[in-house]
Amino acid sequence: MCGIVGIVGASPVNQSIYDALTVLQHRGQDAAGIVTIDPMNHFRLRKANGLVRDVFDTRHMQRLQGNIGIGHTRYPTAGSSSASEAQPFYVNSPFGITLAHNGNLTNVQALRKGLFERGRRHVNTTSDSEVLLNVFASELDRAPQYPLTPDDIFAAVEATHRTISGAYACVGMIIDHGLFAFRDPHGIRPLVIGQRVLEDGRVEYMVASESVALDTLGFDFLRDVAPGEAIYATTEGALFTRQCAEAPQLSPCIFEFVYFARPDSRLDGVSVYSARMRMGQKLGKRIAEAWQHLEIDAVIPIPETSCDVALEIAQIIGKPYRQGFVKNRYVGRTFIMPGQTVRKASVRRKLNANRIEFAGKNVLLVDDSIVRGTTSQQIVEMARDAGAKKVYLASAAPEVRFPNVYGIDMPSANELIAHGRDVEQIRVEIGADALIFQDLDDLIQAVRSDNPAITQFDCSVFDGIYKTDGVDQAYLDYMEMLRKDDAKAIRRQNEAENLELHNEG
Repeated sequence: MCGIVGIVGASPVNQSIYDALTVLQHRGQDAAGIVTIDPMNHFRLRKANGLVRDVFDTRHMQRLQGNIGIGHTRYPTAGSSSASEAQPFYVNSPFGITLAHNGNLTNVQALRKGLFERGRRHVNTTSDSEVLLNVFASELDRAPQYPLTPDDIFAAVEATHRTISGAYACVGMIIDHGLFAFRDPHGIRPLVIGQRVLEDGRVEYMVASESVALDTLGFDFLRDVAPGEAIYATTEGALFTRQCAEAPQLSPCIFEFVYFARPDSRLDGVSVYSARMRMGQKLGKRIAEAWQHLEIDAVIPIPETSCDVALEIAQIIGKPYRQGFVKNRYVGRTFIMPGQTVRKASVRRKLNANRIEFAGKNVLLVDDSIVRGTTSQQIVEMARDAGAKKVYLASAAPEVRFPNVYGIDMPSANELIAHGRDVEQIRVEIGADALIFQDLDDLIQAVRSDNPAITQFDCSVFDGIYKTDGVDQAYLDYMEMLRKDDAKAIRRQNEAENLELHNEG
C-alpha cells in the first residue's frame, strides 16, 4: 500500500508535496520520495528509506525547486525494501518521464520480458512500478510529434491499459509538458483530483490517493478520478481528462474502508468515517441478536482504526465503551545486536493494557480485521494478564482467507490464520472465549450506503474472487516465492550488519 500525490502549481510545490506526504504517511512507512521539475527543465529528486520527516531535511527541500512535482510514500508489496526500490522512478527517454505508483501489477513477469526483448528497455530494480513506467514510456515513444498533445498522452495511457493488468493509481510528469495521472479500469486503488483558485485567477491542480491530502492544502475536491480515466494538466494550468479504458467498471478495494484510508477521507463518494460507523452498527446488531448469551461488561477497541466501530457496538448492545489499551506513538527501532536471539517484536511495545478496565471483567475486544492472528493472540493474552475473566473478540471485517495481489502487503495463504480453518478453529488458535466476524454482505452494505452506484467491490481477501485476469495458483505461488526471497535478503542484510558491528568491536 502506498500514497501518491502530484501538484501543478503557480509557485514552488516542494513544501506542499511534503505536507501532503505527511498526511498520507499511514499508507506507507518504508520509504518516501519527491521529484520536481526545476525552471531549467531538470528533474530534482530526493528519495530514501524512512518516514517523510526523516527522509527530507532543509538542504533537500531547497534543492527540490519548481512549480510542479510528485511525491510517494512506500510500503513494499512487490520487490524488495531496499532504498533503490523507493519511488518515484524516472526514465530519460522519451523526453524525461517520472512516475509514482500505488498498487500492484499481476502480469509483471511477462511485461519485464517484453520490455527487454522487444522494447530494448532494461528495468534496474525488482519493482513493478519501474516496469509500469517503462511500459508507459514505450507507448509514449510512439507519439508522432513534439511537443506532445493531450491526444498523444491519452493514447499512451490507452495502450498501457491494454498491456498491463492489476491495480494501479499513478501520477507522473513529462519534462516540458506537465503532470499526468491515471487509474486502473477497475478503480481498485483510490485517486482523487482537486483544484485551488488563486486570487489572480490562476488555477492549481492536485491529485492524491485520498481526499484528506486535498483538505490539508486547501484544495477544493473536484471528484474521484474514474476507473480507467486519465488526467493531464499542463505547466500553464490547462486541464484535460479522458476515459482511456474500453470497459471500465468501478470495483474499489473494500479493505481501504476497513483499515487503510484515514477516517476523514472520502473515497469514491463514500465517507470512510461513516462507513466504519455503519460497520459497527451492523456488527452490533449481529452481536445483540446472535450473541446475547455473552456476559459483556465493557467494549474495548484495539486502537485505532476500530475505535469508531467499537463505539457503535457498545451503544447498540448497551454496554460501556472503554479505552482499555494505551498506544505508544513513539515506538523506536528494534536493534538486533550480535549475540542476541532474533525474535518477533511484541505488540507490547506498541500497546499497554490499562489494568483498571480489565481486572475482574468480561471484555469484548474489537479489531478492524484479523490477518495473521499473531497480534490478536498477543492482545488476548495481554487482556488476560491484566485480569480479564473472559475475553471475547469481534472483527469489523470477515475472515481474511486469501492473499491480496493488488497492493496490500498481506501474506501468502498459509500465513493467514483463517486459511483452511473454520471460526471455531480460529478462536482456539487465538485463545479467545468467543470470536465474532462481520458478515461480508453486511460489510458491503455498510460501505456502499453512501454511494449505491457502486455495484461491486474488490473483496478478494475475503471471497477469493480476483477482478483481473491471470491471478491463478501459479501466480500466487510466484508471489509467495518473492516474499520468501525478500525475507532471505533481509536476513542476509541483518547478518552482514551484525558481522560489521562485531568487527568494529
